[in-house]
Amino acid sequence: MTSETITLTTGHVTAALALPHGVRPAAAAATVDRLLPGGWSTSPTAPAGDGPWLLVEVTQGPPGVEAVDATTVRLRLTRRGAASATLGYATYTALERARQQQQLTTVHASAVCAPHGQAVLVLGNKGAGKTSTVLALAARGWTHLGDDLVVLGEREGAVTVLPGKRTAAVRPADPALGDAPKPVVELRPLRGAPAPLGRIVRVTVHSRVTEARLIPATPFSGNEYLRLHENLARYISGIPTPLDGIAEAPYGPVWPLDTPACARWRSHLISLLEGRRFDYLYAPDPERAADLITEAAEVPPS
Repeated sequence: MTSETITLTTGHVTAALALPHGVRPAAAAATVDRLLPGGWSTSPTAPAGDGPWLLVEVTQGPPGVEAVDATTVRLRLTRRGAASATLGYATYTALERARQQQQLTTVHASAVCAPHGQAVLVLGNKGAGKTSTVLALAARGWTHLGDDLVVLGEREGAVTVLPGKRTAAVRPADPALGDAPKPVVELRPLRGAPAPLGRIVRVTVHSRVTEARLIPATPFSGNEYLRLHENLARYISGIPTPLDGIAEAPYGPVWPLDTPACARWRSHLISLLEGRRFDYLYAPDPERAADLITEAAEVPPS
């Protein structure tokens, strides 16, 4: 099948994207650019250099993925999937290995930058209060680094936080509206450059919490190690990405993209995280959670 090669930039890495003639990425760019860390954009010329290369094949058969070699991932998408936002999400996931080979990894987290310039990584389960906490911090003068998805990197043995998803889906305060679509807001102000990681907070914000408190999370428990391993690996091997959209029954196998070298680097990254200030935070509401983080950040971590 003939194809044309263009440049794809997403998640802070650049690759060559080979698309069959007649397939245009405009729908993906328009839909997912704000929803993925580092955005999602293409240019009509092929990148110079040797890779990483990403080959996308559109077929009428069952969608799938194949890691051909160290620099090539071949996707099989239906024509409908390749002409939709599915192309954006699938290529982002396919490039996670390239990120990790460059000592970057996507994490399920939110992040903000304190006035003194260091980043706070906010972890937590779905619905734990990550978004509401970082919005409360931004109202206090902190700068957003991304909500729900951000990218961690390593530079000369130090952890940095790269800008993540630049929108936030805000959960309604009224429990009766829990099933309603969450309004999406732009994060402002949003930092456009990486920031050094100062501390990590795993939040639990719930009205049943009677006392707001910070509890040191280090040294890590076995459960914390498992949670961090799952988080750092989920976009390379842990979460299926639907390859044929959501209009039909989504099909998304766990992709065979992981390598022993990537796994070793993620373990190394966890050891670096354990060396930073890491707390469990419990608070009855986002304002009190933001108060505790602000108080803890008054003296920048060493």
